[in-house]
Amino acid sequence: MKGFNFLRSAILAGLASVTVLSTAHANDALKMDLTANQVVKSAEGKTSYVPVRNAPAGTVIQYKATYSNTINKDIQDLAVVLPIPANMTFTGDANPTSAQASIDGKNYADMPLMRKVDGKMVKIPFSEYRTLRWNIKLLPAQKSAAVALNTIVN
Repeated sequence: MKGFNFLRSAILAGLASVTVLSTAHANDALKMDLTANQVVKSAEGKTSYVPVRNAPAGTVIQYKATYSNTINKDIQDLAVVLPIPANMTFTGDANPTSAQASIDGKNYADMPLMRKVDGKMVKIPFSEYRTLRWNIKLLPAQKSAAVALNTIVN
């Protein structure tokens, strides 16, 4: 899929929106590594992850961002945000499951997102989700934390 390579470049360039609420500076303290892997399930139900560069429509891709604290000081109250690319649909699978979602990139809430339609609360379709955010309370010195989300290529 031609859009997938563009997508990966765009995500690598701007994916990891990071907010550090402590005194440590994100640029000096954090290193981010992003991987894109096809999610493959065996006949036995075992899940494996295969590096992917191109993917046809319908392929499930996992984006995994690993954040490493490179300083000798703990980082507290770290928020990391991963966007859901425009030509992909979030599957509802996020790790850790504590992720919050947004349909506008500004307002976040626990999943599933809900809205009122004709006086009733209904789930917002995953296709409308635009970003996920994880709040990492503590990232110890010289340690790493990973977050991931699964998408389907449209």
